[in-house]
Amino acid sequence: MARRVFVHIGLPKTATTYLQTIMWAQRGLMREQGVLLPGRERRDHLWASRTIRQDPHLAEYDEKVRTAWDRIREEVAAWEGDALISHEFFCSASAEQAEGMLAALAPAEVHLVVTAREPLGLFSSSWQESMKNRDSRHLADYSTEVSPITTSVWNWRSLDLGLVLQRWAPTLPPDRVHVLPLSRAKAPREEIWHRFATLIGLDPESFDLSGSFPNSSMGVVEAETLRRINERLYARGLFDKPFERGVFIRTYLADERLVPRGGERFWPSPTQVADARERGRAAHALVLSEKYDVVGDVDDLLVPDELPERRDAGSVSDAEVAGVAVDLVAEIMADVQSMRRELRRTRRERDRARAEIPPPPPPPLWRRVGSRGKRAARRLLGR
Repeated sequence: MARRVFVHIGLPKTATTYLQTIMWAQRGLMREQGVLLPGRERRDHLWASRTIRQDPHLAEYDEKVRTAWDRIREEVAAWEGDALISHEFFCSASAEQAEGMLAALAPAEVHLVVTAREPLGLFSSSWQESMKNRDSRHLADYSTEVSPITTSVWNWRSLDLGLVLQRWAPTLPPDRVHVLPLSRAKAPREEIWHRFATLIGLDPESFDLSGSFPNSSMGVVEAETLRRINERLYARGLFDKPFERGVFIRTYLADERLVPRGGERFWPSPTQVADARERGRAAHALVLSEKYDVVGDVDDLLVPDELPERRDAGSVSDAEVAGVAVDLVAEIMADVQSMRRELRRTRRERDRARAEIPPPPPPPLWRRVGSRGKRAARRLLGR
């Protein structure tokens, strides 16, 4: 059995994609340094979280999804060093589900790792992330409550550090609960990697960070444009499968077309700002009172008293959305034209290749006739 298992449960939008990209690209180096990242592929940890959170649709998924948690546990049981399990959706599990996951990793010494940030920025970023998953709620209607559903991620159930720790930490000694706050200052993004890697026993300097990327946000007009597109897609029942959402909405529309535009940053309503500020104070107090291990500055969990001026998310006009939408249509048309040209080129190459291949010789006569014809052929051929 592994000596120690680090269970990294998020929170969402706390550099999790950045950290996971680095590690999955260099799993071999991690193993050389004594840390196992179990699973066949990165999605195994996502799929394992569905088992832990008792996804009611689990039976509908492929076998590789349903068995991911079993495969991860088997690998961890066969490993003698340290191991890491990492996905941000684990954090929405119930207290009973969390306790069951941690107990299933015994007799290894289990450590809980929670990357976190001040909840106002987290709230705004998570709203955009939900839209990359085809959500269409206005920011004013987003995360107005804590969902009781363990598979529900984009609300305070998974965004409130205090609530997450209350469900996940009670069965562990405080020194095995590690909270890594993201810096509120403009610190290099490599800083969170260095702290995370050092915590789990890796040499951070030995890893290539050039292939990593941040999961960036959109400007307020771009976000509103995507929200309205999602409304139309939902009404027509389009892109409702996770893979389709990932390819066409998250990657193609959001990350590749809307995020690069930049755009104006924004705040939610004053009521939502006040709610986020209070949740930050409660989480800050909990971390200090429970004496959890903080890797970084605990005050980075607080919403600043003074906020810079930013645009209100509900102030986007129809004309602004139309401008972004027109640009988006132009880009999509250019992509369609490029794909059609590539398709024609591929077809021409295929046709040339076929023309250069001589036709196969005709099959023997006895293969081209039925059983009666075979007997007639044998008589004609004197056989």
